[in-house]
Amino acid sequence: MAELRWITTDTETGKTPLFDAVVERRIGRGAYRGLEFLHVESRTLINRIPNSKRMPFEYTINAYRGCSHACTYCFARPSHDYLGLGIGRDFDTKIVVKINAPEILAYETAPQRWAGHPIAMGTNTDPYQAAEGKYKLTRSIIEILADRGNPFSILTKSPLVLRDLKLLEKAARVADVSVNFSIATLDQDAWARTEPGTAHPRKRLEAVKRLNEAGIRSGVLMMPILPGITDRPAQVEELVKEVIGAGAHFVAGGYLHVRNPLKDHFLGWIEKEYPHLARFYRHLYGTRSYPKPDMRRRLGRWINRAKARYDPAGPTRKPSTRPPVEKPSETRPTLFR
Repeated sequence: MAELRWITTDTETGKTPLFDAVVERRIGRGAYRGLEFLHVESRTLINRIPNSKRMPFEYTINAYRGCSHACTYCFARPSHDYLGLGIGRDFDTKIVVKINAPEILAYETAPQRWAGHPIAMGTNTDPYQAAEGKYKLTRSIIEILADRGNPFSILTKSPLVLRDLKLLEKAARVADVSVNFSIATLDQDAWARTEPGTAHPRKRLEAVKRLNEAGIRSGVLMMPILPGITDRPAQVEELVKEVIGAGAHFVAGGYLHVRNPLKDHFLGWIEKEYPHLARFYRHLYGTRSYPKPDMRRRLGRWINRAKARYDPAGPTRKPSTRPPVEKPSETRPTLFR
């Protein structure tokens, strides 16, 4: 295997190592067959987002790089290129595992170093992808954040999060916690083609329901909706109806967003899987990252119309079952100093 490049940029100056080295390579067996796990010692874990005013979060954690969910449109694919790996099959099968993540997080969130800022997980790759079943890094991270009383959010496509339901309930008693799901379609064929490594969308809806019933705020991002594939009005309405039926705390949606090199990867996939739509996609995304504004506005109207039809009371339709947040005990180290 070629030597891996563990740096953030190809420029000749300012090369900042992300990891000390590849500690070990392990080939997946059994349920993990077809995957290769690259164990690394990460230098940092909490990442601060530049220009975070444009984002709903400022600090993120990603215990893994690459994702076995293999979503063809995943915006994180280009991050593998930074490591000298491919953004196609390498991204799906070569999973970087930050094996020292719990130790680094415990250090970085020590009271004298950390002010208790909210942390988002699932912003780059799914924290509950298959690797989590083996390494349990996300669980360890949640344990530390719960002990610190630190607020956090999780975005995932995996019902594996229910494994940690009791732990999430504990965390929600001392901090603001939310677990949201990405569910872009209920169409069986489109789901199987675009997200071959994910749980069925209805399994995710069941998880949304269970989390909200347990008092963990859980909503749904209907993203990315694919033009000509999953954006028929009936498809959108059905998904909104089922999401609301699952008791989602919120529902929002949007069209696919792609930039190079992801754009080239995705358009190449369209040519293979949906050749009759290849010309349409080349025209739609040839010089743009998003579809035209009129398309986006129309999609927004469909979503809002469905929300009004199936959830006329809006977000206040049901009283919150979320348990009250407890104040840290006097023996708990303060997060602020």
